[in-house]
Amino acid sequence: MTVPRNPRLIATDLDGTLVRSDGTVSDRTRAAVLAAQQAGSVFVMVTARPPRWLHDLSYLVGEHGVAIVANGSILYDVLRRKAIRTRLIEPAVALEVAQAIRAAIPDVQFAIERPDRYGQEPVYLNRWPTPDDTLVAAVEELLAEPAAKLLVRHPSLQSDELLGLVNPLVGQRVTASHSGGHGLVEISAGGVSKATMLADFAATQGISAAETIAFGDSVNDLPMLAWAGTSYGVANAHPEVLAVVDRIAPANDEDGVAAVLEEFFQPLK
Repeated sequence: MTVPRNPRLIATDLDGTLVRSDGTVSDRTRAAVLAAQQAGSVFVMVTARPPRWLHDLSYLVGEHGVAIVANGSILYDVLRRKAIRTRLIEPAVALEVAQAIRAAIPDVQFAIERPDRYGQEPVYLNRWPTPDDTLVAAVEELLAEPAAKLLVRHPSLQSDELLGLVNPLVGQRVTASHSGGHGLVEISAGGVSKATMLADFAATQGISAAETIAFGDSVNDLPMLAWAGTSYGVANAHPEVLAVVDRIAPANDEDGVAAVLEEFFQPLK
């Protein structure tokens, strides 16, 4: 493992990594990101968040204007609020997977993220305010169109436990992971991860994995961290992340991403 003195590409997860536990991005982190961009490095946010949850962070996007959202299912133009590239789950596959999960785990609840709309079953326990145009319907209707993510929630199981039950049921048809949310598993199309879209984005920038550093905290970050030339897990990360990363940064609430970037770049005054 060789850490590039001036990484050409900086890829970071948001919640639990760049973003503090109270949902804010500190002034220190903002300054460190802007200093890296001013020095010529490409900074890209790579997150499980849906597109609509990126708009408040548009000031971090940089000249390229995009973010990788929905666990790599969507390359999203944040300023124009438009999906540029998508890798979605086909309706027949998604419904087959949902039916298999419900047959084995009867208490599960489903929701979906499309590139331009959120939907959920009436019983789905959403921990966040729902958009005004939320589609509330049975899972068959939710999955009538291609989805960026199929969300699987369980009222009592932890995410690690739920993922352990879901993975054998879905096999290679789709990609199941989680981002640390309580009792939540996130399903993307087969072969889709943060790493796949990040690799595509890096190629458009003429940047290799060896020239990339990546930051993460949860299971859904593992493919991205494995792809990057140098990987950092924040100190509060999932044990599976801390076991495999090249280096450990301070926790998200201690501005761990900023602390590392400051080693490479002088923050703006």
